[in-house]
Amino acid sequence: MIFNSLTFLVFFLVVLTLHRLPLSWSTKKHNLLIASYLFYAAWSPPFVVLIWISTLVDWFAAKRMPQARSRAERRGLLVLSLSANLGLLGFFKYGNFLLENFVVLMASLGIEYHPPQMDIVLPVAISFYTFQTLSYTLDVYRGKGQPWHSFLDFALFVGFFPQLVAGPIVRAFTFLPQCVEPRRATREQLGWGLTLLAIGLMEKTVLADALMAPVADRVYGAAPEAAFLDAWLGTLAFSAQIFLDFSGYSLCAIGAASCLGFVLPQNFRFPYAAIGFSDFWRRWHISLSSWLRDYLYISLGGNRKGSARTHGNLMLTMLLGGLWHGASWQFVVWGGLHGIYLIAERFARRIWGESRWVSTAPARIALALFTYFLVCITWVFFRAQSFSDAWTLLSTMFVVGPNLLVLGLSNARIIVTVTVTVTMLVSQWLMRERRLHDVWLRLPAWTQSAVLACLLISLTMTSGANRAFIYFQF
Repeated sequence: MIFNSLTFLVFFLVVLTLHRLPLSWSTKKHNLLIASYLFYAAWSPPFVVLIWISTLVDWFAAKRMPQARSRAERRGLLVLSLSANLGLLGFFKYGNFLLENFVVLMASLGIEYHPPQMDIVLPVAISFYTFQTLSYTLDVYRGKGQPWHSFLDFALFVGFFPQLVAGPIVRAFTFLPQCVEPRRATREQLGWGLTLLAIGLMEKTVLADALMAPVADRVYGAAPEAAFLDAWLGTLAFSAQIFLDFSGYSLCAIGAASCLGFVLPQNFRFPYAAIGFSDFWRRWHISLSSWLRDYLYISLGGNRKGSARTHGNLMLTMLLGGLWHGASWQFVVWGGLHGIYLIAERFARRIWGESRWVSTAPARIALALFTYFLVCITWVFFRAQSFSDAWTLLSTMFVVGPNLLVLGLSNARIIVTVTVTVTMLVSQWLMRERRLHDVWLRLPAWTQSAVLACLLISLTMTSGANRAFIYFQF
């Protein structure tokens, strides 16, 4: 079940109707929990069991921590949580990957090894809810929160359907306090939630799927034949597609939660207006980057143990962040490039950080465009179907051959790709220091109505195959 489907529309209307009936708060939470499991089971019912395992293990481990008689026992409970969650994640997400690389390693040593085919199916959302539930046990272990009193609340936190499949990755002690008192959306919350749903679906179905995906698919599906402009158009199209797709999901998740009276954290803050890569990761997939910062980078020592150790911690964090996205060396390279960018940025700040020219408007715009350019380079590894295709496209992007376009992209597709890209960059720059909600509230009522009407018309006029959101695969 995906947000951009009629099935979800019917499902959400039923859930919203039940939530607004004069029922007890406990009954409403039970309704939301059952709805969340049904929402997830629409993909594969057996995998709901994995969510139950994570929920039970982390509930038990955190509950026992304050009662532990020794530090070793507390650590043992944390190890139990980490082993269960990361063990399931490792088996289902990285089992095939590890086996394939083990076979390659044996072959390099002259040993032929032919293991039985595993054919492990990747459960949807396992990367997201694993990190989410781990934040609870880690915070309890660190003394940043006490074990929660209600198992129902905790189960709802782990499985809450709006953000279950692709985030935002919510922290336990941000969500759980919202379960104490009855949550029923005010008129303003309901209106804003529905607005976010409309904006998110428009970003996904109209801009990402209907306009950008065909160009990206055409170029990356025929990478060896692509020419200079083909490669750049495909990469620009994908840079827009993945942002609009993932941002669209996050807006839908935040909007659906708002309709139910819950508040979820912002996950994107106009990342293509970032000036540098520290700024980019404060704006892109915020819930993941902050999770990696708080639970991995800082745990490794952060920037407290000298420059060399800081650079190593940055690189390891980004490499693991890349691997989190998928069991492929291409994602590791994607993360490694971001690690290199972050380290290079630290050196650049030491040299030019205090210079006046850095703070001038032309310099800031140039640095933002340079950041976007380098981000686009990383997207090649993220999207390409193989390393060979990635290297071919990258070399094509930097060598102007006799033919600039060979893949038959129509003039209309080219114009749309350039227009959407430029509009996206300009609008994000203008919104760089603003919040979407604040801008929306400043608009006159007639303008808001006109915008919503245009959004709804564009949604009804767009035909598509109900593509799943890109981040569902992670």
